[in-house]
Amino acid sequence: MLLSYMLGSIPFGLLLTAASGQGDIRQIGSGNIGATNVLRTGNKKLAAATLLLDGLKGALAVLIAWVMTPPELGDRAASLAAIFAVLGHCFPLWLGFRGGKGVATGLGVVLALSPVTGLACCLIWLVGAKVTRISSAGALLAFACMPVILFFLNGHSFSGSEKPLAGVLVACIIFVRHRANIARLLNGTEPRIGQSSH
Repeated sequence: MLLSYMLGSIPFGLLLTAASGQGDIRQIGSGNIGATNVLRTGNKKLAAATLLLDGLKGALAVLIAWVMTPPELGDRAASLAAIFAVLGHCFPLWLGFRGGKGVATGLGVVLALSPVTGLACCLIWLVGAKVTRISSAGALLAFACMPVILFFLNGHSFSGSEKPLAGVLVACIIFVRHRANIARLLNGTEPRIGQSSH
């Protein structure tokens, strides 16, 4: 759990923007360290790299958990790793527990936990964001669907595998981190893709 938290808390968006001379990403747009806010710098390659690396750190945490534990404990360890990697991204110790919103890392852990579910969530996110032109709407739709997909793939049960429960907890963390976005979505003021954040 500690290793997963530490992996999750690596702030790639902050590190990449600083290294490329873009300054402190926390002083740009929404102040978020994730790929959506990095995109507001105008550097699409930097945003894509942030998205990829944030996803990979989540997937890596889950895969390491499976490797480090015996098969009978694999699902439990991987599910815990998924939760703590997302917690690390959202609440990193070295940034005063003020991190990203967990979307890319959440997708990374889900892709590693259940590739079918992960691919479905990626598709839902992309379609939702394309239709609404609002990144957060696509992300929230994907993570609302994620526990449901895991539940059905687990034989309509929360027993026998911790994956569906991990999906619920990861989705809850991401929804909590998006509470301001949800409020703006409800009152119609959430910025669309390409617009500045307030």
